[in-house]
Amino acid sequence: MRQGQKRDRARELRRDMTLAERRLWSILCRRQLEGFRFRRQVPIGPYIADFTCLEAGLIIEVDGGQHMDAASDRTRDCFLQCEGFHVLRFWNNEVMANLDGVRALILRRLGHSPPSQPSSARGGRGRSRRPT
Repeated sequence: MRQGQKRDRARELRRDMTLAERRLWSILCRRQLEGFRFRRQVPIGPYIADFTCLEAGLIIEVDGGQHMDAASDRTRDCFLQCEGFHVLRFWNNEVMANLDGVRALILRRLGHSPPSQPSSARGGRGRSRRPT
């Protein structure tokens, strides 16, 4: 996909967000998470990341059932990690049913520890926020 096509596709994805993406965006937009700026549908290499915080090197993906054990997601994550990003993936139902737990995991990855909350949301290991 050429750069112009990718930019147009990113615009389309921003306009047509899923319900789970809208719900997650409601806590990511306007620097609500400790002042970190997130962007939606950011082209990075051959991919378009759902949510990206460039400052923290963090990408958040919200996945539906079509991503269950997808080899293409592993390839994508590997590429993004080689570009210096840490990727957090959440299932749509996790975002819808446990937004507070998802928020807590994102904050933890950003280097902040919110009050402890039970969470079914999954995360991974990787880079944390660099001191400025």
